[in-house]
Amino acid sequence: MDTFLQAFGSTSSGLSRRSVLLGGAALAGTAALPRSVRAQAAAAMPSGKLARSSAGMVTSPHELASQAGLEVLQAGGNAIEAAIAIGAALCVTYPHFSGIGGDAFWVIGDRKGNLRTLSGAGQAAAQPLNYSGSIPVRGPGSALTAAAAIDTWDQAYDFSRKSWGGRQAWSALFKRAIEHAANGFPVTPSQRFWQAFRAKELGGWPGFAPVFMPGGRMPEVGQTFRQPQLARTLDRIAANGAREFYEGETAWRLANGLKQLGSPLTAQDLARCRARDEMPLRVGYRGGELVGLRPPTQGVTTLEIMGILERFNLRRYAEGSADYYHLLVEAVKLAFIDRNRYVADPEYVDAPVMRMLSKDNLDALARRIRMDTAMPWPQVFKPADTVYIGAADREGRCVSVLQTVYFDWGSGVVVGDTGVLWHNRGASFTLDPKHHNVLQPGKRPFHTLNPGMYLRDGRPNILYGTQGADGQPQTLSAVLTRLIDYGMDPLTALARPRFLLGRTFSDTRDSLKLERDAGDEVFKALSARGHEMSPIDAQSPLAGHPGVIRIDADGSMSGAHDPRSDGIALGV
Repeated sequence: MDTFLQAFGSTSSGLSRRSVLLGGAALAGTAALPRSVRAQAAAAMPSGKLARSSAGMVTSPHELASQAGLEVLQAGGNAIEAAIAIGAALCVTYPHFSGIGGDAFWVIGDRKGNLRTLSGAGQAAAQPLNYSGSIPVRGPGSALTAAAAIDTWDQAYDFSRKSWGGRQAWSALFKRAIEHAANGFPVTPSQRFWQAFRAKELGGWPGFAPVFMPGGRMPEVGQTFRQPQLARTLDRIAANGAREFYEGETAWRLANGLKQLGSPLTAQDLARCRARDEMPLRVGYRGGELVGLRPPTQGVTTLEIMGILERFNLRRYAEGSADYYHLLVEAVKLAFIDRNRYVADPEYVDAPVMRMLSKDNLDALARRIRMDTAMPWPQVFKPADTVYIGAADREGRCVSVLQTVYFDWGSGVVVGDTGVLWHNRGASFTLDPKHHNVLQPGKRPFHTLNPGMYLRDGRPNILYGTQGADGQPQTLSAVLTRLIDYGMDPLTALARPRFLLGRTFSDTRDSLKLERDAGDEVFKALSARGHEMSPIDAQSPLAGHPGVIRIDADGSMSGAHDPRSDGIALGV
């Protein structure tokens, strides 16, 4: 965290690491689940799901997780501490999209515009398996990269204490997550949907059924679902610190379980896992700056799309018109060509991000767009699922975070007796030795995750991110233009019709999927320009699940989570 301290200046609280680990961390059974968060949130959301506050705000795809973060802010905690509490809770309550056996990515900022990122991509095993043909997308063979999410929490927490004066005990940030794991929580429609969707596959996933099919049956929506093994694992991490996951008893249990399953990951691989503390990438947009993460994430791709759109006066085109969608779609196509050509672990290959975001390159790409003709779509479909976390405190300090297990349910493998579902991000590697994303020992795989911030007058103005793999930059192009170019509030911007290019689970054509409420005239006009159109339902989950918090110059905040999700934004 030294570079964090150089950027922000140390304001160490003087608390010892040991003192902040003591206390709390008792297994649930000692506290009841919190009362209905909908009742508590009503006052914070006078306009439906649009939250407003001047004292702090959180957003996430699950209301119990958002409530966990809100409680931290109400107790005097800062944005980082709130985000850790949310992240831990989501690893319990949204197990199909997030878990401590996965990765995470952070953008951290303060009111002065000081920024850092944490790139939590777990590295490949030092001795990968001898794969034949291709890397499996499920099972032990897909569990080939370490899980860096908890290390991002650890580094962010240390920074919070040293530079933001954080006082919340580490153990206290796990209180709700442990309670929900041990006492249970109501199964969400999203969890039930994705478990039913994979019903024909999950019978072959080692360790999955005993945890996620109690009594041999898939839990129903609203049924109380408990994860006692995960509760014990979280309790050890809460009591002993983050490195418990990588070097303690939990690490030993994980390494032993992974070995028995046939994964190439070892105890040494876990111990070597570290998130990277890096300066963000930046691109100018409408008098402000958009910032994102460096490779191996596709953060540069979202910035490249927006940099291309900066060359056009979007206000010439009505929001939601055929011209509007066409321009966004064409910018996405051009940026994805660069993404597929270059983005990989920069410690192993050259990822020319400065050239990609240069004025000359963005100018040249913008000139290639013809408003009357659609270009071909260059991308192969990749599924993935993720959760977005946004948090801002009364001091204007804020974080924008994405956590992931890659595919829904990750590798499908529950490791030993830990209750930890391991991710399958390593399946995004290729075995082609000439490819920039080829599997190599210790290498980080290409990541679709790219949370970000928009700065206005040098200060964080918009926190944003979304679930959706290849769809993430596409979803963000629509959300950001609606927020910045058309001045919409977060809820309105999130609710408007969106698109997704390429193949999906239900449609193998490389077509332009657009939500039906865009209107028949828009569909006809886009078809006339050469877009192969596929209508999808209004408010379709295929269109991503973004979250947004806007922080105005006077400190007032507004936020929402996508109405297509189970999420909620809450204001203090």
